[in-house]
Amino acid sequence: PEEATIIEMNEPVSLTFALRYMNSFTKATPLSNTVTLSLSSELPVVVEYKIADMGYIRFYLAPKIEDEEVNS
Repeated sequence: PEEATIIEMNEPVSLTFALRYMNSFTKATPLSNTVTLSLSSELPVVVEYKIADMGYIRFYLAPKIEDEEVNS
């Protein structure tokens, strides 16, 4: 639900990730009421599911690398 969505941002980022891996991460959704996505232009995305009193599950995924020399 929208009420459970919290967005905190220090600076905007624009990254591209392989959807097939992000979809795999969602399989942990039934284990947790919350999921945290941490994005940074310097680090991989971190998808974290907090599991009650047991701890957490974290997935890390590096962004797709764009070839900047395509038009050269």
